[in-house]
This record gives sequence, structure tokens and C-alpha cells, in this order.
Amino acid sequence: MSALALSVLLSLVSAVAYAGGAILQERVAATTPGQRYAPLRRGAWWVAIALNGLGALLHVVALAYGPLSLVQPLGALTIVFALPMAALFVRRRAGATAWRGALMATVGLAGLLSLTSSSDSQSLADAERVVLALVTGGAVLGLMVAAHAAHRHPVVRSVLLACAAGAAFGIASVFTKTVAVDLDQNVAIVEQLPTLGAIAVLAAAGVLLSQASYRGAGLAAPLSTVTVVNPVVAAAVGLTLFGESFRHGATGTVLALGSGVVAACGLILLTTERIARETSTVTVAQGGPAAQGEPSSAAPGEPSSDVVAPTDQPEPRPTVDGLPAVPSQQPVVAHRRTRPRHPGRRERMVS
Repeated sequence: MSALALSVLLSLVSAVAYAGGAILQERVAATTPGQRYAPLRRGAWWVAIALNGLGALLHVVALAYGPLSLVQPLGALTIVFALPMAALFVRRRAGATAWRGALMATVGLAGLLSLTSSSDSQSLADAERVVLALVTGGAVLGLMVAAHAAHRHPVVRSVLLACAAGAAFGIASVFTKTVAVDLDQNVAIVEQLPTLGAIAVLAAAGVLLSQASYRGAGLAAPLSTVTVVNPVVAAAVGLTLFGESFRHGATGTVLALGSGVVAACGLILLTTERIARETSTVTVAQGGPAAQGEPSSAAPGEPSSDVVAPTDQPEPRPTVDGLPAVPSQQPVVAHRRTRPRHPGRRERMVS
């Protein structure tokens, strides 16, 4: 087997491992709603962590045998593998809209990564590493605060947390590349300890945030967001700090921007599809028009105008100058009142 074929095979197995880990994370989030970030007592969660670790290891090995322009786009197949795997193993079928959004996100990401050309390996200065770590930490905290503020909208909260997880994973990849370059240049491992610590913190934060992003939002939207944001952030750092560029000059830049728009539209389609599904579910649960099959203009939680008020109580008769009004032509229902019982006698009076 050639090195290129081995790289493709490892990339595909890595994508399957990532997809399996994501499915397990989503199921754990659905069954343990009280534990958002780290359901440590769930064995399935540890299996998901192991699958994600296996996927990362296979991805690194694939990069050793094949070019970055081939391995990175193949990693985007995680979304495509996850949907049929979820339908097969956990009976979680995705609709046509979710499939379209996932495919758009995958195609856009693959096109963007395939147009990025790598330059000669270079490292980051100490000041650049500190600034990058501080900016990433601030961005992740800001996204977490925004997600907490959007707790009433589970899908929006999920996408924000997935963006934070993708950013953490992407910068962890950047620092990993920096450490690899320094080791090739015979830099002492002791000098790499701060960077290794940053990698550990960012990787752990990405795992916890991705776990929280699956709560109440399904599988497709958070997984697609993490899968797209992760390499996009890493590519943005590569373009700005590592001197990388797009292939084919101005034409490649335009195509890369178009691919980014396609990927973004796919994520938006996934998000809006999930919001529409949750809205219809809530409407049915509240007995709204979707459940009754009839249109209604009343907002959820408010009484509908179609409801008829009960008529058990008789309407009061209007009076004029203290005298009863003329009774209407409607039949009067007789009410019987029973007097207290007396020994040996029972009387009834009709009003």
C-alpha cells in the first residue's frame, strides 16, 4: 500500500472514530441533562473520549503519510458519516434539510481547506504564543457568556458553545504544530512545557464545551459547527502567523471565500432547521394549532379566541328603577328547593 493510500485510509477511519464519539456524546447529553460538561459517571462518555482520542491520533499519523491539502478535507467527512451512523445505531434519523445543511458544510469546508497551501514549517515566538492564548481564552469565555445568556434558546446556545469548542480545538492544533516544529529544531522539551500546558487546557476545554453543546440541540448542528470552526480557525492562524496563502492567486482566494460562504450557509441551514423542529414540537406539546389541525392567532400560553366560555351560571337580569325587567321569551328552567325535613312531612316549593 502506498503512502498516499494509507493516508486516505487513516483519514477515513479517523472521521469514523470522530463520528462515533460525537454520537455517544449526544446520547449522553440527552440522557443526563443535569450534567452539562463532564458526566464522569457515565461509561459511554469515557468511550466517546477514547474514540475522539483515537480519531486525533489517526489524524496526526495520516498527516505524517499524506499532504495536509488531502488529509484536512477528508476530516470534514465526520459530518457525513455521523448522520447515517446515528440512524443505524441509535435510531436518530435526520431530515432532508439536515442532510442538505451537513453536505453544504462539508463541501464548503473541503473546498476551503483544499485551496490552502502550506508554507515552510515555522514556529511562533513566545510573545505570539502568549497573545494567541489570551485572545483564544477571551473569545472562548465570551462565547460561553453569550451561550449562558441564550439559555432560553437551546439551539443558539448549542451553536455558541460549539463555536467555542471549535476555536479551542483549532488553537490547540496550532500549538501542537508549533511544538512539533520546535522539536524538529532540537528545542529542549523543558522550554515547551508552557505550550504543552496550553494544549492540554485547550483540548480539555474543547471536549467539555463540545459535550455541553449537544444538550438539547441534537447531533447535526453542534457537530457541524465544531467540525467547520476547528480547521477554519487553524487555517486563519496559518494565514496570518505562519505565512500560508491560498493557491492559484486571486482566483483561489475568491474560490476560498465562496467555499466559506457555502459552509456558513450549511451551518445556518442546520441551525434554522433545528429551531423550526423544536418550535413545532413545543407547539404540539402545548396543544396549539399543530396539534389541533386548526389555525389560531393566540400566542402559546394564552387562551384562544375559539374557546367558548362556560354557561353554567345564569346571566343576571337587568332591572329598571329597582323592578325586574320583563322576562324574555326563552323558557325558564324551574329550580326546586327542598325545605328542611320535618317529622312525617316533606314539602317542596317551586320558584
